[in-house]
Amino acid sequence: MAEHVRYNRNRREFLSDCFCGMGTLAFASMAAAGQARAARFNPLAPKAPHHDAKAKAFIFLFQAGGPSHLETFDPKPLLNKLHGQKRPAEFGAVEYQNVNSESRILGTKRTFARHGKSGLEVSDLLPHQAAIADDLCVLRSMHGDMVVHSAAQYQMMTGRVIPGFPAIGSWLAYGLGSEADNLPAYVVMPDPAGAPEAGQPMYTNGFLPAVYQPALFRAGDKPVLNLDLPAGISPDRRRKTMDLLRAINEANLAAEDSEFAARMSAYDTAFKMQTEAKAIFDLSREPQETLDLYGVGKPLTDDYGRRCLLARRLVERGVRYVCVVAGGGGGETEWDAHSDIERNHWRMASLTDRPTAALVTDLKRRGLLDSTVVLWGGEFGRSPQSERSQGRDHHSTGFSMWLAGGGFKGGMAYGATDGIGLKAVEKPVHFRDLHATLLHQMGLHQDQLSYLHQGRRERLTEVHGTVLKEILA
Repeated sequence: MAEHVRYNRNRREFLSDCFCGMGTLAFASMAAAGQARAARFNPLAPKAPHHDAKAKAFIFLFQAGGPSHLETFDPKPLLNKLHGQKRPAEFGAVEYQNVNSESRILGTKRTFARHGKSGLEVSDLLPHQAAIADDLCVLRSMHGDMVVHSAAQYQMMTGRVIPGFPAIGSWLAYGLGSEADNLPAYVVMPDPAGAPEAGQPMYTNGFLPAVYQPALFRAGDKPVLNLDLPAGISPDRRRKTMDLLRAINEANLAAEDSEFAARMSAYDTAFKMQTEAKAIFDLSREPQETLDLYGVGKPLTDDYGRRCLLARRLVERGVRYVCVVAGGGGGETEWDAHSDIERNHWRMASLTDRPTAALVTDLKRRGLLDSTVVLWGGEFGRSPQSERSQGRDHHSTGFSMWLAGGGFKGGMAYGATDGIGLKAVEKPVHFRDLHATLLHQMGLHQDQLSYLHQGRRERLTEVHGTVLKEILA
């Protein structure tokens, strides 16, 4: 007969066991309270993702104006064969701003070759990006809904074709917080030539609390003004002042006053940048070999090279999202090649190609590329038909963007446009699909990342986007 197990316990054993259990509960309660307090007084405190993340940082190299897929990553030999002819009817029609039924097919002067072990085809316009072909995942079947710059830029950045909605950088800061203690979570570095047509509203936090708005860094040697402490004020004295203000503010902060919390967070970050972040902007600390890699100090590449290098330094220190803008102000200062595709794209490629490839190379050799998504592209592509004889019009029904790092497969082309690059016909990728996939790689589910606004649960993808699992490593 089996021996009976003794269940009776004396009072001392009972109290001892209860103490251990109560201690665990107390610790859990204290930890939860600490997290709640951190979230209340620091909305940018790091947050757990919805699922295992492949990447923790994101750099968008935004090519404002719309680079031509036909001159960069989508070879179309048929274009040159049809040069000067009307578009064949079997390809259908699309809506343009200026191109019409009388416009003729415009061939390309660019040549394409296979590069790397993968044999990915890249144009001779981008020799430096061709050298990193095995790291690139080219989406050749991108498409959007708008053919005007502003609306297309809004959709690319925010998922909507009208202003007032949060940009992806704000969504990432809202969903994941920041690992940078002395820097903003979300940084935009505009082109010194001017703003793209959509302007600052395309980078906005929209209806998300103000703490998730971007920090705009200027071009040049001083990206942030007024980083120096006032004359006669020591860092220790400034710290004591900030600690006193924080204590007073926290004692009076209403639980739901998100604007006040955002203001507190902004002041605290500004102080930390005054005392700790100046070194991040000092590129003289970089080896000369790295400066040369990015083209810093060279007439054509100095500006964009500095901003790409700074993007690496920012994500290296925990910044969640950085947008580096190439082009702005319209005309020849961006990729908007209405008049002369060759002249315009040669200029823009000369400014950006070397720094772009340098960023991917530098992240990779530092072991950062696996955890950092790099996205390159514009709000649309350019038309197969000519405008003003040598230019190309806006084109949203089929164009190219590329991804690198962050768990994406390298050395591949995904999807395809038709024979003249008019429409995405194989595995089409809408902006919402791109957004859903980017969120997925950052550990966020497009449906769970939502915000209640005017009675509706809003999200980046508006309606459900498809995660592109075929391009994930």
